[in-house]
Amino acid sequence: MTEIKKYLAEEVAEDLADGIISRREAVRRLGLMGVSGAAATGLLATFAAGEAAAAPTVHASGKRVTSWAPVAREPITFAGPRVPLMGVWSPAAKARGGVLVIHENRGLTVHIQTIAGRLAASGYSALALDLLSEEGGTGAFPGEAEVAAKLSEISATNPGRFVEDMKAAVSELKRRVRGKKLAAIGFCFGGAMVWQLLASGEPRLAAAAPFYGPFPEGGDLRGSGADVLGVFGGLDARVNATLPAAKAALEKARLDYELLTFTEADHAFFNDTGARFNPHAATEAWRRTIGWFDDARK
Repeated sequence: MTEIKKYLAEEVAEDLADGIISRREAVRRLGLMGVSGAAATGLLATFAAGEAAAAPTVHASGKRVTSWAPVAREPITFAGPRVPLMGVWSPAAKARGGVLVIHENRGLTVHIQTIAGRLAASGYSALALDLLSEEGGTGAFPGEAEVAAKLSEISATNPGRFVEDMKAAVSELKRRVRGKKLAAIGFCFGGAMVWQLLASGEPRLAAAAPFYGPFPEGGDLRGSGADVLGVFGGLDARVNATLPAAKAALEKARLDYELLTFTEADHAFFNDTGARFNPHAATEAWRRTIGWFDDARK
């Protein structure tokens, strides 16, 4: 089982252990990923037993009336390495920079699209990429289980494809936000993808914020020049097991970084549509992320 496939299968087991899905649904999802029989039973039993392993505030003088809402996003297609890629685009009124947004293992959901809109409302034009573009996009699948299974399959059979697609998305973002610095943010599976993008030697990112994504085994960040804000949940033992490797790679690459752990938050705490949503941690994580992107522009 590949590293990413193992991670995605463990997500299913963790959802069962947390009571988010039923055992029958967990077995179904694992079957879609090609994990069945004794392997699935052992994985679910392991998790059931619990055995799995600040930005500054700027004050301005004067009087003003301000409104804020996520910027509307529009579906777009753009050139990819094999076929046109799909995504949503949210342009800031006066862009301070551009941000590539990488989705969870549920695909390019409304939640992820809204994050792009929130970034644009905060001054960063955002492009949210659909990593299932070659399959017709997230909407071509009947449900999130099938989306996760396909992402797992591609990770196992063509591990370089997602990096190639993300690099194409960086090129499109650079074209749309000319002369501005670029960043990337990803959540869960998307956090892992951002780490992989950094490890690929992508030189065009000034900053990155992988949220609770496992660091790739043997990942080497020396080709990157990005300032990295790694965001983690203190209760997320499985992903946090990769923190020492992330820290060692960041140190070896001599990158500016912060590994930020919200001690009372769990995996996927930023997703306000999920069972593990932690509003306090999510609010502070967003504030610090925007501050991190601002600092990387200086």
